[in-house]
Amino acid sequence: MTAQSDTVIPIHGLDIRCRVDGPAGAPWIVFSNSLMTDLSLWDDQVAHVSSRFRTLRYDHRGHGGSGVPPGPCRFEDLVDDLVAVMDAHGVPTATLVGVSMGGVTVLGAAARYPARVERVMVCDCQPASTPASAAAWDGRIAIAEAGGMAALVEPTVARWLPPATVQAAPPAVKRIRAMIAATPLQGFVRATRALQDYDSSAHPAALRCPAAFVAGAEDGTTPQAMRAMAAACSGATVTVIEGAGHLPNIERPAPFNAAFDALLAL
Repeated sequence: MTAQSDTVIPIHGLDIRCRVDGPAGAPWIVFSNSLMTDLSLWDDQVAHVSSRFRTLRYDHRGHGGSGVPPGPCRFEDLVDDLVAVMDAHGVPTATLVGVSMGGVTVLGAAARYPARVERVMVCDCQPASTPASAAAWDGRIAIAEAGGMAALVEPTVARWLPPATVQAAPPAVKRIRAMIAATPLQGFVRATRALQDYDSSAHPAALRCPAAFVAGAEDGTTPQAMRAMAAACSGATVTVIEGAGHLPNIERPAPFNAAFDALLAL
């Protein structure tokens, strides 16, 4: 894997950390992270494809090495950040891949900017917020504000990962814990406000490119949501990864990468 050093790019008044890997001139893939993670979330996928593709990763605003916005953000801001990151790197078109918050982000980008998107892989997300989900995020914000991000590590791990995975404690669990703990508190709060108020339910039907929807089998109701979104798209595929929860790309990289390869072959 040919790696380049990280760069920090000013976008919409914030410094956004980015990383490019892979050979110059190869087709582009752009990855978008979940809440409470950073660009290292995609290490396994980058290693898998970077001999064939040029990959672009970035930290969402308020996460990893990116700046924390001064106020709440909307999902439209996250989509705009993604497109601005592409523009800054001279990426005319790309395959977009996102999980959770990143899944909604790439779904929105593919619907709003169809000419920029060759394929899209949408993983482990819901089409819209609900009053119940908004209330749940209020509770998590209260926990973080009272005890810092460390107080969210174990509740989040328990929610994201199957109990058997947590008990087995593979390296992925350590990586996930570290990313959650390292997330800036206000970065978490700002992004969570976006998760409390969004509606991407019309975006699947607006897709005009090959699309794959992926979910961990043990991620609650997410597999049903992904199937429903795929049903709104002509020719979209659905992959449910057994033994995985909310972040199948890091929990079960081999079956995830197989689904990824199938999309990249289209």
